[in-house]
Amino acid sequence: MKELSLHLLDITQNSVRAEASLIKLIIVESIPDNLLTFSIEDNGKGIPSEMLKGITDPFVTSRSTRRVGLGLSMFEAAAKQCGGNFDVQSQVGVGTSVFASFIHDHIDRVPLGNMADTIVTMVMSFGVVDLLYEHTYNQKVYIFDTREIKEVLEVQSLNEPEILAWIRENVAEGLEEIMEE
Repeated sequence: MKELSLHLLDITQNSVRAEASLIKLIIVESIPDNLLTFSIEDNGKGIPSEMLKGITDPFVTSRSTRRVGLGLSMFEAAAKQCGGNFDVQSQVGVGTSVFASFIHDHIDRVPLGNMADTIVTMVMSFGVVDLLYEHTYNQKVYIFDTREIKEVLEVQSLNEPEILAWIRENVAEGLEEIMEE
């Protein structure tokens, strides 16, 4: 994929299909440590242990619409190609967590991508599933939590054009603030 944010979108869609009610997406960028890490956690159905063993094999998938699942295998390959690590942990009935790390300035690391647009796409496609997005850049933190927004607006879904436009602007501004020197 041309941007890491597309991997994140793909993995969070897996969480929605696993009937998660909450997805936590945590990104940490540390320029001094030359490290970029991703953690995606959900409280979905979880993955049976026999399937978890080969979860990054493209021919291991729970999807019935096609026999190939490339999302995790491509994300793992991207991480390892850039001197990083990749791990998937899961427990049936509890949920799944995916962790990936990258050497931040590795020549082969694709860009992170437009996280504001990615978050809006997630919110649009999640329906009532909640998202906690935390992005740390050199110890400055931006947090976006759909539960807080739903509570303030007294709504179940954020899938209205005005709300989505506000989310895009809020995420973009929040990320810009933490990345200022």
